[in-house]
Amino acid sequence: MPVKKKPKKKTIKKRTVKRKKLSVTRTITKKAAKKAFKRKVVKKKPPVAKKAEGNIIGKVTHYFPKVRAAVVKLKGPLSIGDSLKIKGHTTDFTQNVASIQIDRVPINTAKKGQEIGLLVNSRVRQHDVVYKL
Repeated sequence: MPVKKKPKKKTIKKRTVKRKKLSVTRTITKKAAKKAFKRKVVKKKPPVAKKAEGNIIGKVTHYFPKVRAAVVKLKGPLSIGDSLKIKGHTTDFTQNVASIQIDRVPINTAKKGQEIGLLVNSRVRQHDVVYKL
């Protein structure tokens, strides 16, 4: 009567705990070894932007400290009297729009895509985000 052969077992060193760096010797089959050493693919989630009050209306591209004016690249319409919130790494304040200029000419409303000069109450920096409340 023929005797059935058992599957060959392979001795593999495997780290069981990463922090303590312990190594343990176990006897496992080839199938179990393949399964144990398969790496799991973890998908990274994209960073979620924090939403502040209101809609994003533009971004500060430059600041003139002597005249306290900011250059803002608009992503939406803006007019005199609107309430704005300017938020950045060190900046966080709200104000009403008092003056808007394009090429030193005062205007009442500005459209999407324009770069405007905006009179601000406090210092702003490049890449600060402008929200419309």
